[in-house]
Amino acid sequence: MNKKRKNASAKPPKEEWRPVDHQFDQLNKTFINTELRGLYALCLALLLLGVMAMIWMIPFPQFDFLVRNNMHTFLNWGSFFIAIVIYCYLKLAPTLSYAMLFTIAFMSFLIVQLEYIERDGGPAVWLVGLIMAVIGLVGLIATTKREPKALTPKDVYQLILIGPIWLWSFVFQRLKIKY
Repeated sequence: MNKKRKNASAKPPKEEWRPVDHQFDQLNKTFINTELRGLYALCLALLLLGVMAMIWMIPFPQFDFLVRNNMHTFLNWGSFFIAIVIYCYLKLAPTLSYAMLFTIAFMSFLIVQLEYIERDGGPAVWLVGLIMAVIGLVGLIATTKREPKALTPKDVYQLILIGPIWLWSFVFQRLKIKY
C-alpha cells in the first residue's frame, strides 16, 4: 500500500508527458545556466519583434471587399504570421499560448507606433525591425556561448521556436498557474 501512495504522488513517467513537457525538459537540460534566462527573454523578444515588424511591412494585396468594408488596415502578412505562431503554441500548451497572444498583441501595438513614427518622417519600420532582429539574434548567440556546455545550431533553433513559451512557463510556475 505504501508503494501505491508513493507512485501516486510521484511525477508521471516521461511517456505520459505532453509534447510540451518533453520540449521544456530538453530546453532545461540544454540551457542550464538559470541566470541567463533574463537575457534569453530580452534577446528572444527583440528577435520576435524584429521578425514581426519585417513581416508586417511586406506589402499585402488590397482586396476590394476589404477596402469597401474599411478592413484593409487590419489584414497583413503579420496577421497570418501571428495566427500561425499562436496556433502552434496553442497545440503545445493552451494557457501559455494566451500569454504569448498578449505578448504579441503588445508587440503589434509597438509596430503600429513605429508605423506612425515612419509616417511622420522617422526610419522605415522594416529597417528598425531588421536592426532589432539582428541585435536579438546576435545577443542570443552571444548569450548561448555563456552556457557551460557547447550548443549546436539545433539547440539555438529550438530556443528560438519554443523559447518564448518556455520562458513564460517559469512565470506560470512562479505564480502557481497550471499550464
